[in-house]
Amino acid sequence: MTKKQIVRILRIVMPLVALVSIIIFPPWGLVKAWIAPLPDTVQEQVSDAIGHGFDGIIVYVDQSGKSKAFYAAGWHDRKNKIPADPHSLFKIASISKLYDAVAIAKLVNEGLLSLDKTLADYYPELVGRIENAEKITLKMMVQHRSGIPNLTDTPNYWINPPKNSEEALERVLDLPANFEPGEDYEYSNTNYLLISELIEKVAGCSKFQYIKEAILTPLGLKNTFGSIDDVDMGKLMSGYYVGVEEDIKTTDHGSMVATAEDVGIFLRALNDGSLFADGEQEIYSSIYVYEHTGLIPGYQSIAKYHNDIDAVVVQFVNTTNFDGHTWTLSEIVYSRIVKILRREPGS
Repeated sequence: MTKKQIVRILRIVMPLVALVSIIIFPPWGLVKAWIAPLPDTVQEQVSDAIGHGFDGIIVYVDQSGKSKAFYAAGWHDRKNKIPADPHSLFKIASISKLYDAVAIAKLVNEGLLSLDKTLADYYPELVGRIENAEKITLKMMVQHRSGIPNLTDTPNYWINPPKNSEEALERVLDLPANFEPGEDYEYSNTNYLLISELIEKVAGCSKFQYIKEAILTPLGLKNTFGSIDDVDMGKLMSGYYVGVEEDIKTTDHGSMVATAEDVGIFLRALNDGSLFADGEQEIYSSIYVYEHTGLIPGYQSIAKYHNDIDAVVVQFVNTTNFDGHTWTLSEIVYSRIVKILRREPGS
């Protein structure tokens, strides 16, 4: 049996082992959060979430026919006892992939990029350094179907993060592909590192500058930023990792930063199509999804549109841990918030 075959088997078996463990040895904190009586209001549910061990939580709801609603509980800054503010800035992590995918759709529509061109076409210097570069298309990278290893899965990535994109890419060069291009799906941040660099190549400016000009400014969004270097740090919600006392918000993992409202406005425009010019939405729909989550140390986020109640719901939680317990809790809280919205009059 080859190393690749062993790795693929482990990818299948380990989640099953985890599932069986949950069934046999249920984490009662999660069970309690799931079966607890549903509160009457979203604010009650948001406040209850702090009892699950979260330091702070923000929720934004934009439901058709109703005023925008903002909710918060817990701490914006635990050390200084500053309460959570629903208008705070937050590291949105992989939610930014939605913005990247929109940028790709717009550049393809302009004729500056082609979804069928390969990694080798756009990065000839990576031939021989990334396996299957001649077969991996831009569309495959956008859809996480390239087989390129995920750079954030490399050893000590979060303990010793790369200083720049070149160093980040270096961590996966010369590694074997995880699968043949187009034959499987595996989430890989390496895809979007390469996509980010490609946007800059063809747009002739920084990726965030292009996103600002093509997406943010037309939508009137002024509380979305390229990195923590561009913000008033006092307005950035603190981030916490279970077992670590310090606030880790000054650690830069390259995340975009935004308010829940800005993310919600973007998500509404993405889903109703008002974000797109002629021809762009058809391209976007062929390459990527219309909702996303985000997770980096200290920050986890969920941004989704719910068609049945015509509502955008964005949730930010500023507490994470190693085993994913806090992530599962955040998903439970989010699902309960949506249930509350569905049973409200007019929903």
